[in-house]
Amino acid sequence: MTGWVVWIDGGVRFGALLGENIQPYRGDVFGAPEPEGAPIAAASVTLVSPVRPRQFIGLWNNFHALAEKQGNAKTDFPLYFLKAPSSIIGPGAPITAPAEGKMLYEGELGIVIGRDQSIFGYTIVDDVTARDTLPADPSFPQWARAKSFRSFGPVGPCIVTEIDLSTARVQVALNGRVRQDYALSDMIIPPARIVELVGREVALEPGDVIACGTSLGALPMRPGMEVSVSIDGIGTLTNPVAGGAAPA
Repeated sequence: MTGWVVWIDGGVRFGALLGENIQPYRGDVFGAPEPEGAPIAAASVTLVSPVRPRQFIGLWNNFHALAEKQGNAKTDFPLYFLKAPSSIIGPGAPITAPAEGKMLYEGELGIVIGRDQSIFGYTIVDDVTARDTLPADPSFPQWARAKSFRSFGPVGPCIVTEIDLSTARVQVALNGRVRQDYALSDMIIPPARIVELVGREVALEPGDVIACGTSLGALPMRPGMEVSVSIDGIGTLTNPVAGGAAPA
């Protein structure tokens, strides 16, 4: 199995991605799901986000290289913010630019929580940020607002249950040109410790997502571009960037 995927076919379906095919499953992916029916061609379905979390948490300042460049102190406890679950979109869905100001891509490893606040697996997150919204009010850094615009949470294309954190890298390409490339081994606080510490304060439930933070190379993107986030052992999450604010 190369990962759990989700698609819509008369309802929400999920299955195991096996090369060019998907083996459908039934039941609870976080429990003991069972195969259902014959494999189908992966190309015959449109994947959506593999998870719909109750809580979507993001980390800041969690990579040594970026902390050193920005002069940030390295923390022993995760510096986290909340990102609206309603911001989540899946592979291929458009990221909609805000009406004003610039937005940044931030390619990140996403932790998917399982039962008993354990790590079920990993996915890819593009933690899109409205750069000019965050500091718009000098008296109040607007983390939740800047991170939670509709479509600002691409997640996917799958959930894998194992990844080699010692060798895997994150790469982000804009229109095919790699602009962000960093090692997951450079994390200040690793995934297991993140879950342990955040879980002391937040009641994490199966399907919740924690984005592990980003490193050097997060830059603006514009309508008309295509952004692809790749992580070794998971795959590639690609989304086009559309113009104009999302409708109210």
